[in-house]
Amino acid sequence: MEERYRILWVDDEIDLLKSQIIFLEGKNFQVTPAASGDEAVALVRGGAFDLVLLDEMMPGRDGLSTLAEIKRHKPDLPVVMATKSEREDLVEQALGSRIDDFLLKPLNPAQVLASCRRVLEGRRIAQEHAITEYAQGSSRFRTMDYSAMDWRQWSQHYVELMEWDLRLAHLPDPSLHQSHESLLRDANVEFCRFIEHSYVHWMHGGERPLLSHDVFERFAAPVLQAGGKCLFLLLDCLRLDQWLLIEPLLRDIFSIQRHYYYSILPTATPYSRNSIFSGMLPAQIAQHHPQMWEKVNVSSDSGRNRHESQLMELLLGRLKLKPAPAPRYIKVSNAEESREARRVFGSLHNLPLAALVVNFMDILVHHRAESQLLQEMVPDEKAFRELTNAWFTNSDVMAMLQTAARQGRTVVVTTDHGSIQGRRAASIKAGQDTSANLRYKAGTNVSGDPRQVLWIKQPADYQLPEETRGMQYLIAKEDFYMVYPTKFDEYRRRYEGTFQHGGISMEEMILPLAVMTPK
Repeated sequence: MEERYRILWVDDEIDLLKSQIIFLEGKNFQVTPAASGDEAVALVRGGAFDLVLLDEMMPGRDGLSTLAEIKRHKPDLPVVMATKSEREDLVEQALGSRIDDFLLKPLNPAQVLASCRRVLEGRRIAQEHAITEYAQGSSRFRTMDYSAMDWRQWSQHYVELMEWDLRLAHLPDPSLHQSHESLLRDANVEFCRFIEHSYVHWMHGGERPLLSHDVFERFAAPVLQAGGKCLFLLLDCLRLDQWLLIEPLLRDIFSIQRHYYYSILPTATPYSRNSIFSGMLPAQIAQHHPQMWEKVNVSSDSGRNRHESQLMELLLGRLKLKPAPAPRYIKVSNAEESREARRVFGSLHNLPLAALVVNFMDILVHHRAESQLLQEMVPDEKAFRELTNAWFTNSDVMAMLQTAARQGRTVVVTTDHGSIQGRRAASIKAGQDTSANLRYKAGTNVSGDPRQVLWIKQPADYQLPEETRGMQYLIAKEDFYMVYPTKFDEYRRRYEGTFQHGGISMEEMILPLAVMTPK
């Protein structure tokens, strides 16, 4: 039987279109009418549609603002816009918002039918091609010799997997998603083996990828050395797949060169971000700047990022860079700080270096772990990406990037670590002085199953500080999260499906970095 497509038709004069609706329904379309943009948005949020027919000129919420809201909730939902205008600026604005087709009013039934079929059949054909391509690609992935891969090949493999993750997100076939998730799980098993085998070698002079402590010197310093102006933007806890959605939003104002680097272990803010701003590994920071490595309390690493500005100044000194006026460091951890950063950013146009740290994603990850509502809103990676995209599109960060482009400022944008959805609980033992993170533990008397965690008994081998005698580390592998034997089932249920960081996975370690120059 021919598929019956579901159409949402939005027009403030929808009652005058009854004959056309009847015509479409006679062609095996199921049509839901909406008389306003607000009604359409409510229907999209609560229902399932294959296509939206959207009038451009409506009182109240007009077509373009309705389009933006529809795309915020359902970014993959195709939209055909009906308009009386052929203005070039309107066409460009609508196309920039991912309109699939235009219809000029007055409409006739055959014109509407042809457009709907063209868009929907085009998507169906594209989906069939994607399925065929993926079948070929997944066969190649499953025959790869992971044991022979180096860090470059792992980076490329992860990029390919994430690009497919984004393409498959548009397809309705659940078996494809299950197959791809299986590929990702298998790849992460092998990636953990690769890291276990290679990481200590990297820490002691072996051939290695760019790591956290290389980032500033490699990408931000050359801009300053060439006499340019640089915005060093760090979006905390950003995954590669999230960046792949954000990047197209910036291509109109920046030329973008994308790079990749590996986070150090643990893939957590106190270690990786301090390493970025200091140009040092954690053991070196603790040795040379012990006052900047002190904990606020025994069981928490919170507060260890209080000195990023000072660490950056020391790094600039070691690199013999003396930007004048002095650099400005801004950290954004809530909406009020975000608005204030946006307000002052325009006045920094004469500064050679501005560093901006945005904690939005990290805050969301931690709040989601404790909030049942957020867990329901963001159940998986696809929803996490879409939420990130919706936030970024209308964020103060986007506004500041537009300002940076007008200032002629090169932007180096990256993250300190990614995150992974925890799916399996690992039972571990640890003393009372152990850190609280679910993906890594630092303390004395720690132990765990080597199949589930990397047990670091000699921190110096990993360039990690040994703050107390006998201190050791546990770092979770794959998608495990660590739970104590007491109340194991309670905490397993509480944190299953939450996004965490600190461990070993491609999602946490292989990170995007973009150098963006204004057009």
